[in-house]
Amino acid sequence: MLDFKRETMKKYLIKIGTICLTGLFIFSINGCTKLDENLYSELNSNNFYNNKLEVMQASLRPLTHMAAWLAPTGANGYYYHAELSADQLAWPQKGRHGYDGGDHFRQHYHTWTDNEGRMRTAWELLWTGLGYTNSAIMDLEELDYASLEISDEEMASIIAELKVLRAFHYIKIMELWGNVPVVTTVAQGQPLNPATEPREKVFEFIKTELEENVPKLKPYSEELIGRVSQTAGYAMLTELYLNAEKWVGTPMWDECIAAADKIISGSAGGLGGGPRLANDLESTFSNTNKTSPEALFQIAYSKKGGFTFDWGGFFMGYDSMKDVLRVGYGGWNAFVVVPTAFDAYAENDLRKKDWFLFGPQYKYGTTTPVTGDEEWNNKPLVFVNSIRRESEGDLTSEGSMAEGEENSGARFNKYKSGTLSDDNYQENHYMIYRLTEIYFNKAEAIMRKNGGTATPEAVELINASRKRAFSAEDWAANQYTSATLTMDELLAERGREFIFEGKRREDLIRFGEYINGTWWDHKPTGDPNREIYPIPHTQIAANPNLVQNPGY
Repeated sequence: MLDFKRETMKKYLIKIGTICLTGLFIFSINGCTKLDENLYSELNSNNFYNNKLEVMQASLRPLTHMAAWLAPTGANGYYYHAELSADQLAWPQKGRHGYDGGDHFRQHYHTWTDNEGRMRTAWELLWTGLGYTNSAIMDLEELDYASLEISDEEMASIIAELKVLRAFHYIKIMELWGNVPVVTTVAQGQPLNPATEPREKVFEFIKTELEENVPKLKPYSEELIGRVSQTAGYAMLTELYLNAEKWVGTPMWDECIAAADKIISGSAGGLGGGPRLANDLESTFSNTNKTSPEALFQIAYSKKGGFTFDWGGFFMGYDSMKDVLRVGYGGWNAFVVVPTAFDAYAENDLRKKDWFLFGPQYKYGTTTPVTGDEEWNNKPLVFVNSIRRESEGDLTSEGSMAEGEENSGARFNKYKSGTLSDDNYQENHYMIYRLTEIYFNKAEAIMRKNGGTATPEAVELINASRKRAFSAEDWAANQYTSATLTMDELLAERGREFIFEGKRREDLIRFGEYINGTWWDHKPTGDPNREIYPIPHTQIAANPNLVQNPGY
């Protein structure tokens, strides 16, 4: 992780080390932030910010922390809940591995309680990030920045970045928990006990923050890779507007279309002269994707810089898989693709071949089989589109979360790190927003505005992306028309295009399928209360002004 100044938070963190107060709740600080254990109640921010570099370090600190809760590098944050409660990914038990107290079962079956350890960690990570943004905003708004040779315009842009990033945190917090406090300060001496606000008020806060500050951001350019630019801000607005009807009961289709057009037109900036769709399926996720023309907002990982996008832990099989890809990382054999999600791809869909590991696995560049370690010990490892005890003779049942094996389910291969000898090995950036999503968001807003029927413009937007997934000879039979691009098909295509990208829960909720849909080993609950998570009971115990969400 980049070594930003730890003193940025000193004025506001009471006991630094094991416990800190970010102005909202008591959080334990995990390993992503190493802080000395001291008291700094008297340090003035003007004594710390001695130059422009230190100002930038403070403003970028929340971005480095964001990797801890947003990217698929941990099993406790936003990504875990956004994907494992949806219809594409699961973490089934595989023999003696993966039960983990039933955590992943409860996600898949929607039977979680208000006492989930991973949910508590997600809450802590997100609110800690919010605390970092609030602290930096408070410091910088009070700063005599002219003495540091920072212009009014530049400082306004830096503060706008932080306020837009704070709004992004709130989008994800509101999506998961619905009714939450709105906090824009950090406590000095005592923790705050803010009251729960209804989702409508939280939404309005986010909307106002984005609409006021996104125009103040700089257009996206190489200088802003990994930072919050106008393309990032307008992408957030498309997400907010697209979900407005579901979240607060007010359709905002025209606003979504207008925000999307800011990006598509190039007026919000872009890499390489302006955003454009990649011509292939791989470059946007490759180890040279830092300058991808699709990129709008990304976490700027770099193994060379000591800040690696290490997705292997949860997406890779055991260490034998190192030989398949010729890489230096193995995994826990955790996340798998559920059978119904893999079946959603046509056999001639190039994404089915390119973005997954499936079938017999061979040592890199050879036809020598890789063998298993558990149920298939010393036998060829073959990933299958089923989650059942095939090693024990079960070749026909639907299986279940409790019946997986080491080879159950297709596996992740969307991001590719390159081999150990590659000069750019593990230099991949994590894409938070990419241009394809803006095309989809605009098309969906057009269709919803049109009563659920696709217009020629909506069809053109989705086909522009889908065309990459089929060969030239197959394209004519697989392109959409106004008749075939239905709302159900749009949801299915969103799933196929954005699998592994942390988008699925939100999409299912917006389309009414999260509580009503059926997929492999999951039956619908029909319970609208399950569309938001409970506030962890430990937080309610710490703050008597919090109100638990309905149904918990």
